[in-house]
Amino acid sequence: MNPSPSPDPIIAIATGYMGAKQLFAASRIGLFAALRDGERTAAELAEATGVTPRMARILADSMSGLGLLSRSDGRYRLGDTAAAYLVGEKSELDLAPFLTFLNEISYGHWLQFDTTVDTTEPGTLDTSGDRWGTFMAGVMTYNALHAKMLAAGFDFSGYRELLDLGGLSSGFAMEALRANPGLRATFVYDPSFADMVAEQVAQAGLADRATVSGAPTDTATPAGSFDLVMVNHVVHRFNAEQNRRILANARAAAAPGARLLLLDFFLDDDPEQRAIDALHAGEYLVIDGTVVYEESEVRGWLAEAGWRAVDKLALPGSPRVLVAEAV
Repeated sequence: MNPSPSPDPIIAIATGYMGAKQLFAASRIGLFAALRDGERTAAELAEATGVTPRMARILADSMSGLGLLSRSDGRYRLGDTAAAYLVGEKSELDLAPFLTFLNEISYGHWLQFDTTVDTTEPGTLDTSGDRWGTFMAGVMTYNALHAKMLAAGFDFSGYRELLDLGGLSSGFAMEALRANPGLRATFVYDPSFADMVAEQVAQAGLADRATVSGAPTDTATPAGSFDLVMVNHVVHRFNAEQNRRILANARAAAAPGARLLLLDFFLDDDPEQRAIDALHAGEYLVIDGTVVYEESEVRGWLAEAGWRAVDKLALPGSPRVLVAEAV
């Protein structure tokens, strides 16, 4: 008689919100930052964070059990991932604003998900007061992670003219500019974002290698002959007809053989769907009704527009990138 399968996967998924809420709390009270300079006991963590010893022990044990801390003889130490992303301003990239967004905006919004399941309609998003600032800080922090992962996963050397079309974050192109000193970038963003992008580029000391202009993403017709084109977090925000036009306009601005980096979440046809993409299909729908498209459909748009898909990059903790060549 065969033994019964382990219920562990079901239990891990079903109790996932418990770990998420404890991660958000640990970040909010500064538990990870308190371990930045060395290991501590639960009592020492309680004193450093202002919570009770009981609460410090619960949070530290949970984060240890989930792999973000290690524990030895009652003393807790940062794991490498926590040290890189969760210790505040000394992090490689501080993800605290993203965790705050998930805790204060996304988590509560998901309480409307049953209605979304029954209607395929988004919930009602409350962005009043300080919530819009929390929303944007979280989204832009998550975009910064995506940009960092893309810079580690794609070789930007050898390119000369970059078009960043219709994105929401200048970080992707700025990472490319930092990686390749011979690269110039043209940002064509929605007019409501253009001034902010110009300011960000100037603050980064990259204004002499960048041009910023404003145009509606779904009708923008950039002029030039670019050998690298980025279309980041654009596809899910537009309908199929608009996406066809965006990709065609991007192709018209590209030199023969140019590379396109199309970054977004996609539903794939692989034997095992990558979980983060499917989870974001639910997140985008319940938040504001935007769409995580099927990868096969997006590949069809690329081919119609004169792009040939040549690669697919799976970025850690981030969307995937369809890499295409102008034909």
